[in-house]
Amino acid sequence: MNIFNILFSSLIFSFILFHSNALNVTHDSRSIIIDGNHRIILSGSIHYPRSTAPMWPDLIRKAKEGGLDAVETYVFWNAHEPAHRQYDFSGNLDLIRFLKTIQDQGLYAILRIGPYTCAEWNYGGFPVWLHNIPGVSLRTKNDVFMNEMKNFTTLIVDMVKKEKLFASQGGNIILAQVENEYGNVMEPYGDDGKSYINWCAQMADSLDIGVPWIMCQQAAPPKPMLETCNGWYCDEYKPKDPNTPKMWTENWTGWFKSWGGADPLRTAEDLSYSVARFFQKGGTLQNYYMYHGGTNFGRTSGGPYITTTYDYNAPLDEYGNLNQPKWGHLKQLHDVLHSIEYTLTNGDVRNEKLSNLVMATIYQTKEKSSCFLSNTNTKTDANVNFGGINYFVPAWSISILPDCREEAYNTAKVSAQTSSMVKKLNKAEDEPRSLKWTWRPELIESTSIQGRGDVSVNKIVDQKDMANDASDYLWYMTSIDVAKDDPMLNGTVTLRVNDSGHVLHAFFNGEYIGSQWSKYGDSNVTYVFERNIKLSPGKNLISLLSVTLGFKNYGPMFDLVGAGITSPIELVLSKNVIKDLSSNKWTYKVGLNGISNKFFNTNCASKSSSKWVSDPIPVDRNFTWYKTTFKAPLGNKPVVADLLGLGKGMAWVNGHSLGRYWPSYIADKNLCKTETCDYRGRYSDSKCVSKCGEPTQRWYHVPRSFLKDGENTLVLFEEFGGNPSYVQFQTVEIGSICINTHEGKEVKLSCQDRPISKIKFASFGSPQGVCGSFDKSEYDSEVDVLSILEKECVGKESCSFKITEDKFGKPSSEIKKLAVEAVCKDFTF
Repeated sequence: MNIFNILFSSLIFSFILFHSNALNVTHDSRSIIIDGNHRIILSGSIHYPRSTAPMWPDLIRKAKEGGLDAVETYVFWNAHEPAHRQYDFSGNLDLIRFLKTIQDQGLYAILRIGPYTCAEWNYGGFPVWLHNIPGVSLRTKNDVFMNEMKNFTTLIVDMVKKEKLFASQGGNIILAQVENEYGNVMEPYGDDGKSYINWCAQMADSLDIGVPWIMCQQAAPPKPMLETCNGWYCDEYKPKDPNTPKMWTENWTGWFKSWGGADPLRTAEDLSYSVARFFQKGGTLQNYYMYHGGTNFGRTSGGPYITTTYDYNAPLDEYGNLNQPKWGHLKQLHDVLHSIEYTLTNGDVRNEKLSNLVMATIYQTKEKSSCFLSNTNTKTDANVNFGGINYFVPAWSISILPDCREEAYNTAKVSAQTSSMVKKLNKAEDEPRSLKWTWRPELIESTSIQGRGDVSVNKIVDQKDMANDASDYLWYMTSIDVAKDDPMLNGTVTLRVNDSGHVLHAFFNGEYIGSQWSKYGDSNVTYVFERNIKLSPGKNLISLLSVTLGFKNYGPMFDLVGAGITSPIELVLSKNVIKDLSSNKWTYKVGLNGISNKFFNTNCASKSSSKWVSDPIPVDRNFTWYKTTFKAPLGNKPVVADLLGLGKGMAWVNGHSLGRYWPSYIADKNLCKTETCDYRGRYSDSKCVSKCGEPTQRWYHVPRSFLKDGENTLVLFEEFGGNPSYVQFQTVEIGSICINTHEGKEVKLSCQDRPISKIKFASFGSPQGVCGSFDKSEYDSEVDVLSILEKECVGKESCSFKITEDKFGKPSSEIKKLAVEAVCKDFTF
């Protein structure tokens, strides 16, 4: 049996290991053991296709600086094998380069091959061509599927083995995963599901990778697989096998966004509480999902209805910036946990109830003891005496005492700075305030007026089956011959279309008659489109353009959930006079003219530049292409395109797809609650959301590697109709930074690579408010705290100091907190 263990005390030690001998990896029920050293592992998910290769070193460096031991990633089958036996490992799909970048930083890697991923990724990572192979059934005992799954899994394993990246070869991959969360959906598959999961284990084990395989959310998996937990909290989780270490492969740091949804927020206090509680109760390995969420470039987002941003409220934001205070608060926790690693993995454990609210957990070895004090009450703070010392443990928090005496960390006491990120206008040389646009129409006459397509059949076909995921767009077209004596000529007829696609645009006899789309929160993403039409004697043409926004990625038999237009399609004159068109001859055409002819490709666009018109620029016109040029914003800060004013469509910069855009979709106002966000109590995706009544996604990431010196080209396909004149390019950077924490803490203010230009507020005592709106109280110290910090911090990129009465004066209240807001210098290039 291949079993395992990991982590390193020093980065130098691990670097040597990664470049020399194989690691001896084992485990016990309490720890992961590498070459005889008992370890805990702190890991974070970074998905390589959701960023770009030039971003990887910085993302992984920040993960390392944040106190992580490992980086985890899925492997995305449909990205790497977009067509059967045609592979792509180029650019941001260069898996081996990504794994080596992790290795170069001295971190371990966890490789979740799947190859089913979920991950809010299109079709759960499965290529749609797989669904369309005759005789296939996915994720069950089916020879066709299992042969394809084994082929891809073996391909990945062989690639990794060739580069000697498994720990057993001296590499840094210490854990691999097969399948994913199958236990959540296994029951409907019956005995074939049980046979399939047994086959998965046997197939994976036969690949002889020399490190353990895991199956997350798979209770009592087949040997030698190891089970793990996923969720917002896994402290109560216990593996079915008492010899399996307690591992948490997905601690959800926030949540994903759907079109029409609000911005998620999981507080630093609650996230750190979940981690501390997990290790208090015997945890061994914990992985943040996500540590960096990134961007769903191109057509990769799934769901359906998942936004292009996959920020996830992770410790590193979509663009790679530190999400403060979350990143800093977790870093401090990681440092404390690493400092007590030996007692956690080797010590005897006992619990001591201190009050109705607080439980002490003591890990004790012959050399030392380390303690956790946990208050799981959601409302009531606690003052307790432990070992003759008094401690204040806020509600829903955990204090860690490395020596069982001095509190080194409390999950609710945040001393890391808060960084307020702002968008700055493009200051490139000679960049006009308003971009100069050209445009051209999307040619739809051949489909909407002439009904010409590629394939004709006498039935309604599912969009996955017909389009094979080659495009979001599929035309359904049929004609109806109406006799002069047909009763439907004598009244108003309703065209009724059942749709399980996500957006529908309808045309009748060449005229646009309306659009409709699924609403946020509709779990089955289906609706009925109805419009009145006036039939004419003779031939009448119905042209329906179905649009998808990612195929379903989760659930039992999710692969069988339909997409596109479904039967019946009807003409309704009255309750008793209905004509079903489902068995008509339907003609299908995949894609749109502009996408097929690559209007977004700068080389193709230049060849046909004469077809782009400069004046006048139409606005609020559907099915329209727009193009402009711009200079890249100066500096090195992340770049975004502000697409406010547009409807829905797709965007490209220099031929690189930024993904789908839909700024006209406003987040539901009813999702946000009026009460203040309270970190106390169990988190859910509906808790602490914000930005209701605003565009679901207004800004779209433009990676610096997409840009070039000189002229850059932006191309938009506007599906709904909008006004491109509002489009701007901006940079994302720190505007202001704050701290708001108690006496005794060593704190740091940092504008990263820019100097602090101003101390806007500073007071010590019991200042009120939050970052951006602090106020002094009558009990604050009379010392001029602002002047002290101006001298220490202004003009520097960062400054550190300890909060003491000696430094900031004695307040006239028992509360002794320091609140500071500083402004980061705005460079003018």
